[in-house]
Amino acid sequence: MTLRTLILLRHSKAETPGDLVDFDRSLTERGESDADAAGAWLADARLHPDFVLCSPARRTRQTWQTAAIALAQGENGQVSPEVLYEEGLYLGGRTEVFDLLRRVPETVRTVLLVGHNPTVSEVSALLLPDDQFTGTVVEMKTSGLAVHSGEKPWSETQPGAMRLARQHTARG
Repeated sequence: MTLRTLILLRHSKAETPGDLVDFDRSLTERGESDADAAGAWLADARLHPDFVLCSPARRTRQTWQTAAIALAQGENGQVSPEVLYEEGLYLGGRTEVFDLLRRVPETVRTVLLVGHNPTVSEVSALLLPDDQFTGTVVEMKTSGLAVHSGEKPWSETQPGAMRLARQHTARG
């Protein structure tokens, strides 16, 4: 079996909605700094995604783009990942996330998913196998990262299928 890695990243701090449509909210200055710190942490941890699933909302796109720049600085010749902006990551919930993960090409070893709460926290908690599940909800803060690993193919991604290997909250 091949080890597969799923990195969940909650978008960085965004401006308060005010008169803006939620979809169009941008990162704050702190959010940009935290997204940069998230990318630097991924580079330091040698977690280079082959494939990125990202919500199309402005704040998630900005989180990925800022993190990607920091990640690229530490990649040493790594190839840029394919990125899919998936509406289901904005409009949907955990069911849509699992459906998207099951469609990831089997040649992909590491997926980075950039999304929103409560969905990313729920997915992280649901992925935990019984021996690791604590019964509490995993609450990812903005710029929070949860790294899961498993040996089953992406097509078999389901609750309880991936151990939580690491967690980190990036703060710039």
